[in-house]
Amino acid sequence: MATTARTARLDMRVDTDTKQLAERASAAAGYSSLTDFVTHLIRENAPEILKQQTNIELSNQHFDQFMAACMDDNVTPSPRILEAAKRLDQEGF
Repeated sequence: MATTARTARLDMRVDTDTKQLAERASAAAGYSSLTDFVTHLIRENAPEILKQQTNIELSNQHFDQFMAACMDDNVTPSPRILEAAKRLDQEGF
């Protein structure tokens, strides 16, 4: 991981047991600080969590059905679908 300047703060409150658990795990894993440990956990896990929320996996059959529906000139998208598509475009998807 590239070293970058730490300029942003992440403040959080946890119960004593959770803090002690994190400190013990951090030390057991060889991290020099709780900050390094938490940063590692975020960088390691957050991309996969976000991927799960943004990717859709379909079987070949479901993909074929989806594509057929997209190509059907007799189907008009609902206003909700059009609004969702507009939001996705604005967000850069």
